[in-house]
Amino acid sequence: MLNPKLRRPIVGLAVGILASGAFASSPAAAAPLSADATFAASTLASTLDAQLGDRDAGSFIRSDGELVVNVTSAADAKAVTAAGATPRIVERSAAVLAAANDTLTDDLTVTGTSFGVDPITNQVVVSADSTVKGAKLKQVRELVAGLGDSARLEIESGKLTTLISGGDAIYTGGGRCSLGFNVQSGSTQYFLTAGHCTNIGSSWSASSGGSQIGTRSGTSFPGNDYGIVRYTSTIARPGQVGSQDITSAGTPAVGAAVTRRGSTTGTHSGTVSQLNATVNYAEGRVTGLIRTNVCAEPGDSGGSLYRGTVAYGLTSGGSGNCSSGGTTYFQPVTEALSVYGVSVY
Repeated sequence: MLNPKLRRPIVGLAVGILASGAFASSPAAAAPLSADATFAASTLASTLDAQLGDRDAGSFIRSDGELVVNVTSAADAKAVTAAGATPRIVERSAAVLAAANDTLTDDLTVTGTSFGVDPITNQVVVSADSTVKGAKLKQVRELVAGLGDSARLEIESGKLTTLISGGDAIYTGGGRCSLGFNVQSGSTQYFLTAGHCTNIGSSWSASSGGSQIGTRSGTSFPGNDYGIVRYTSTIARPGQVGSQDITSAGTPAVGAAVTRRGSTTGTHSGTVSQLNATVNYAEGRVTGLIRTNVCAEPGDSGGSLYRGTVAYGLTSGGSGNCSSGGTTYFQPVTEALSVYGVSVY
């Protein structure tokens, strides 16, 4: 039965979205901040994103906790300073980066690739895993080269896959994933996990071959990567990840320290490197993901991404492992909460 103290998402049914290559460290990936500092900086980032709109070319949290916001004009730099953040004048505007990202959205469909804006380097970063070779790799290189200085290519050593296993383990058919977060709507309670997990089965248990604890109420993958299961048993289901109470949900800033928990590898920490990343899995494209340098392995799919009391995401996939490191992508939990009309508790 599920450990009543754990509330992790299922991380890995047999789909494998985690690939095996560690990505290069960045200035934002230094000393992790406290949960309160991360939350405050991320909240300010969201506020300035809304205030500046397309005049905001991205933001990130420096290792000293300072929020840096990319702008292209002195007037916007003054507004950023007045809000309590540090402005940085950059060469490429939000519109330039969006145009490069749009080109990749239309033209980059090679399995094993991903892309998203890196506000630290003021570029769109394209990643290709070890399966992208020969003519396909040439195609990717030519596409990135055509974008000039607006984009750069990174080669990862592992294979980009979805991972099925996770937080507290959950099972369906022959698959295992991780529970992400317990949620509710009125008096009805559910749990969230990855959509590539809920795609493969409707009846869920807390042990392999065990009695049913819930049934699938919704699933979305590819495109998105979230699913929801309604509890049908009286099993304990507290609003926690491990012993950590979860009281709200939000969006982390680039550079924010985050923690992931899954049923295969337990608890690991790292930092956010991209928001709104796109991944071309073998099973299909998923957009709007959070990219991090937190490790994960098969079975961690669906598991929780959080910091302190704030829920951030559900483990989708990536490359690497927890011995050599890797890149892991997460479905933002706020989207799933909104779509299903539920809340953490």
